[in-house]
Amino acid sequence: MIEKKVTVGKIILFIILLLGALIILFPIAWMISTSLKSLPEVAKYPPTLLPEQPMWENFIIAWNKAPFTKYTLNTLIIVFFSIIGAVLSNSFVAYGFAKIDFKGKKFLFKIVLATMMIPGFITLVPQYVIYSKIGWVDSYLPLIVPIFCANAFHIFMMRQFYRTIPNELIEAAKVDGAGHFYIWGKLIMPLVKPVLATVALIAFKGAWGDFQGPLLYLSDRNKYTLQLGLQVFKGEGYTEWNYLMAISFLSMIPILILFFCFQNYFIQGMNTSGAVK
Repeated sequence: MIEKKVTVGKIILFIILLLGALIILFPIAWMISTSLKSLPEVAKYPPTLLPEQPMWENFIIAWNKAPFTKYTLNTLIIVFFSIIGAVLSNSFVAYGFAKIDFKGKKFLFKIVLATMMIPGFITLVPQYVIYSKIGWVDSYLPLIVPIFCANAFHIFMMRQFYRTIPNELIEAAKVDGAGHFYIWGKLIMPLVKPVLATVALIAFKGAWGDFQGPLLYLSDRNKYTLQLGLQVFKGEGYTEWNYLMAISFLSMIPILILFFCFQNYFIQGMNTSGAVK
């Protein structure tokens, strides 16, 4: 009887998970289907899921509608520095909160966490005014430099991961004459690869898919990112949905590849119960 209940429970759980997966995957399937249709077929009512005749050339036509190769390279520049800034700044600040004792540490950490409660749109105008005053508008600096100032959520996540590392390792390194920079770079960083990979993946996703930042600070078309380039398919009275979905799907592929390649690191990084076995 017990085995039967367990089997029924597993079946029900499998069905629920399957339904959830279908709900999540349906928009992606619709995007791919739309990218393979002609514009009249996209506007057809009632809509159809599968295209009557897949138009694979839509991807090539859409890519040549604008300099998307240049837009991709521009995006990769921002992504590269965003990953470096996120990994270095957050790991170092988190190390300080986790492994260095100093006066007011708990209070300062609470202040850092409190910043997570501030809605992002509140700081948009002050930030734009500051960057405009110092001449950073229409450059990549407003999109890159703030990343090097760390992020409250990443600090919290990495701090929790660091706390699972025995303090005896650090004390032993101090006895040998090692300083905090050496301990952080040579001792701690190799032990926290999963959480570093997690932060890097989140930073990549944020920079790769960022639309609001480039929209605010970039006006030169030669500096446009991939997300801004998608606006070329939107006219005043119409939208070329098939081409828009084609480039949107292509822009989603790198994120999917990275996630599937590093999903084990991502899962381990989100698990703060134990960093060192």
